[in-house]
Amino acid sequence: MPPPWKAFRAPPQGRPDPCTERVNRALEGLRERGRATARDRLRQLQAGLIVAVQAGVAAALAWELAFTVIGNERPVFAPVAAVGTIVSSVGQRLRRTVELIFGVAVGIAIGDLFIALAGTGAWQTGAVVTLAVTLAIGVSGQGALVAQAASTAVLVATLSPTVRDLEAPRFIDALAGGFAGLLVVIVLLPLNPTRTVRRAAAPALENLNRQLMATADALSDRDSDGAWQALHDLRSMEPDLERLRDALGGAREVVNLSPLRRRRRQAIVLYEHGVEQMNRAVRASRGLIRRAITAIDDEEPIPEALPAAVRSMAEAVDLLQVEFAFLRPPDRTRRIVLRSVALSTEAVDAGLGFSGTIIVGDLRTMATDVLRATGLPMVEANELIRRLRRDRRGILPPAVSS
Repeated sequence: MPPPWKAFRAPPQGRPDPCTERVNRALEGLRERGRATARDRLRQLQAGLIVAVQAGVAAALAWELAFTVIGNERPVFAPVAAVGTIVSSVGQRLRRTVELIFGVAVGIAIGDLFIALAGTGAWQTGAVVTLAVTLAIGVSGQGALVAQAASTAVLVATLSPTVRDLEAPRFIDALAGGFAGLLVVIVLLPLNPTRTVRRAAAPALENLNRQLMATADALSDRDSDGAWQALHDLRSMEPDLERLRDALGGAREVVNLSPLRRRRRQAIVLYEHGVEQMNRAVRASRGLIRRAITAIDDEEPIPEALPAAVRSMAEAVDLLQVEFAFLRPPDRTRRIVLRSVALSTEAVDAGLGFSGTIIVGDLRTMATDVLRATGLPMVEANELIRRLRRDRRGILPPAVSS
């Protein structure tokens, strides 16, 4: 009996069987997701380092302000409030600072009033915290306000008998810390708003590009499993979209409040418009992939122009990211989008089933969204698409290499 390594036979040369192709695509998709995860973590680390530096500077500034200017020999609460302002959700720092200060005021008021009436002790502490949290939830319900109200009420209830005049330093420290945090993020070390948005948009656009490419391959190979995997991966991009929305909120806050970044306001307005359209394109792509699965499972006709149209749309999404990043005019993106529309019209002429026709409709919807993301008004975008639909001469806009 030959040893196992001699008994093993290499697969025959030539095109692998469909099962092997699916396995290869699954493994390649796993490797690609691993590379994408590593890229996302690197981007998060870059953004986190900036926030870490801001937090360190704000804590030091708050401590110096409370110790030197206010005269507090133990400035604990000022650095805590400053760091709380910095690490709060980007785009909500001004509101977070107001919540910190108001929460401290609520805790002090409830604590002083209740202790003056009922004294101190275990049940009094519990009652003070319950009342402070209830009032904070009734006023706002935001986590920062509730947490500050509760923690301040605990301090007042437990330390007031042994530490005199606790309330005023606590409140003043909160003011100093919030001021220091805002000073850092608005004046001293404001984020670059356009760079922040570009970094946040990259993972979402890259994911959309990958899944549209995977869907085009699945249509070409009639691989229902590959299309299902693309749909699953596209649904998992919601955290990327959430981070993008947070980044836009932070950029809007910076350009509205920071004198150093105010000149970027118009660019952020354009980004907001583009991101809104890309969100719509993502929703349309989910419907497209679901119909691709149905078309494959129902053995509908899939002419070559249909996956080619999906592939062109993926290329347009990828190129849009590049042109946004380098502030280039999006002419090439528009050309590739129109090529996708022309290819979808060619697929209709070749003959499609019910789901294939819906795929074409989803592609045209995505085309409108991507064209509007490049800055075209809706009327012009729709007119371009209608013009291509009426043109049955088979003349496609030339492909553009990136």
